[in-house]
Amino acid sequence: MRSHEAGALHSQAGHRAPPWLSAPRDVNDLVPQLWSSTAKKSGEGSLVIGGVDVRDLVAEHGSPAYVLDEDDFRTRARAFKNAFKDFDVYYAGKAFLSTTIVRWVMEEGLNLDICSGGELAVALKAGADPQRLGFHGNNKSESELARALDAGVGRIIADSLYEIDRLIELSRERGITAPVMVRVTAGVEAHTHEYIATAHEDQKFGFSITSGAAFEAVARVNEAPELELLGLHSHIGSQIFDSSGFEVAAKRVIALHARVSEELGVDMPDLDLGGGFGIAYTTQDDPSDPAQLATEMGKIVEHECRAFEVAVPKVSIEPGRAIVGPAMCTVYSVGTVKEVELDNNAARTYVSVDGGMSDNIRAALYDADYSCTLANRYSDATPTLARVVGKHCESGDIVVKDEFLPGDVAPGDLVAVPGTGAYCRSMASNYNHVPRPPVIAVKDGQTRVVVRRETEDDLLLLDMGVEG
Repeated sequence: MRSHEAGALHSQAGHRAPPWLSAPRDVNDLVPQLWSSTAKKSGEGSLVIGGVDVRDLVAEHGSPAYVLDEDDFRTRARAFKNAFKDFDVYYAGKAFLSTTIVRWVMEEGLNLDICSGGELAVALKAGADPQRLGFHGNNKSESELARALDAGVGRIIADSLYEIDRLIELSRERGITAPVMVRVTAGVEAHTHEYIATAHEDQKFGFSITSGAAFEAVARVNEAPELELLGLHSHIGSQIFDSSGFEVAAKRVIALHARVSEELGVDMPDLDLGGGFGIAYTTQDDPSDPAQLATEMGKIVEHECRAFEVAVPKVSIEPGRAIVGPAMCTVYSVGTVKEVELDNNAARTYVSVDGGMSDNIRAALYDADYSCTLANRYSDATPTLARVVGKHCESGDIVVKDEFLPGDVAPGDLVAVPGTGAYCRSMASNYNHVPRPPVIAVKDGQTRVVVRRETEDDLLLLDMGVEG
């Protein structure tokens, strides 16, 4: 019988640790670059974040739970704002969004990038200034565009000729001028996973620069009196650790910017280079900090504008993962521990927790690597190579493929996984009818529910076959 694709993928890893993973000197220690800035271990070995012991948090709010470090989120948002002081910084809401996050983003002076009607609804509910919103998406519906125009969204990133035509018609009906950027593909593929590289030609986003489609789209926006042409938008991928990919993309995008200026006589005021800045999920990752990225990207833009003899436009970027990713971890309770015998007289320790691919699909979807730590106590047991798996009826339900945990890890222990702020709650599902975990913000020893835990009653409310 054919095995599940994800299961087959992970089973090929065998019993050996990956080359980058080595046994720790002390299995109780945290690797600082993987965790939020306030995370530490107590004298008893329990994980403390924002002054809150996760044992107390789980006792009050249950597990699994996403734990959001407010100070860390704000510090990272501020770091991007200060480093990119000559840029506009848009927080990419798709990484994780709630009304609380919207308020934090606005309070820290960032703008907000959204990509659906639902995200727009969250932003407006939170009281965001619509002028500080950018609206993305490759298939925005007529009703979504209408709502954005009625709300006064600051910029709409057009992704197709159909969308441009819709914007023209909707703006004409309202007697307004819609602020529009044109998303372009620069033919640059970031060194990242195939499914999250977004600037190569054969994909759904944007207009191709090399084929001439991008110039045609810009001309179409420019000639429509109902639309205001703001500039070009480019995004080259995700989990990017340096500025080299941006250099190639900027050269091609600014070349188009210069052509528009020369041939259409339009000096577009804005240029967006997207986001995709990476974070450290494991010790193999070495991301750049905001200050370094700002310096390098600023030089790239100035150099290319000088080469093409155009004025430097107002540049914007869209960090999401780089702000919220490290600011959140997920805490699970261990349910079972199982030793599985492999070939060559080897074995693997499977640690099953009370969540899984419904609260973090990235390992199954992207073959993503994560780390973890024993979170409720100190252990002097010998480190053992473990695989943390979820509770779902799926062989590919893996949370952490390979990490060293104490050899005495047992049912009832807590295991915490860092770097789960980006895309975990956003992509969470109810697979196997498992309710999604809550998001609990921590700060100064206090907890606050940002998104409450789903219940089985929540799931049944959507089931119209339930009598009554």
